[in-house]
Amino acid sequence: MINSSSEDFVWVFNGCTSKGIAEFPSGVFDTLELAECCIQSNKLSGTLTKYPIDALVYDYAISNGWFTPKKDYQKEPSFIQKFSSPYLEHYHYENGKEIW
Repeated sequence: MINSSSEDFVWVFNGCTSKGIAEFPSGVFDTLELAECCIQSNKLSGTLTKYPIDALVYDYAISNGWFTPKKDYQKEPSFIQKFSSPYLEHYHYENGKEIW
């Protein structure tokens, strides 16, 4: 069972490369406010996403009804380890300012 109380999440910031592609996380925060302060003060570009703790995004999405595997390959490790969901709360930044 996936626990979804507010303290069971972290905010993860993935900065963009020069080609606009996100790579490894550059910051993990326990509050949105602290994350945004760091992003703004450093004029960062990238995506800030709220992730559940102690759960794969794949399992979390399934348990919330956001995703149902329909094909065999969607149950394989190569799919699960790269899985992300647009349903996770997230924000986009460019030069420290929220966009979109």
